[in-house]
Amino acid sequence: MSVRFGTHQNVAYTDTAGVITNAIGSGVFKVLVTTTSAAHIAIGASPTADTDDPYIAADEAIELTVNPGEKVSAVRATTTSGTLHVTELD
Repeated sequence: MSVRFGTHQNVAYTDTAGVITNAIGSGVFKVLVTTTSAAHIAIGASPTADTDDPYIAADEAIELTVNPGEKVSAVRATTTSGTLHVTELD
């Protein structure tokens, strides 16, 4: 199975969660997620990540299952702020 990169979004996060601006597109069920510092991430219709959410290491690209219309949020896991990158996979 091959995939193609679709829409890419990024947002900064600190000790306050960042959330991508636009919802995941229609017909998209997979995204590639990367953070530039250790972070916790959440996925949902209106997510706000917190430290109880799943952890992702810095610069670790992971493929996640999503539903169209959802968003991704991240908050830092350490004192280092970063950027959340979300790329739709078609």
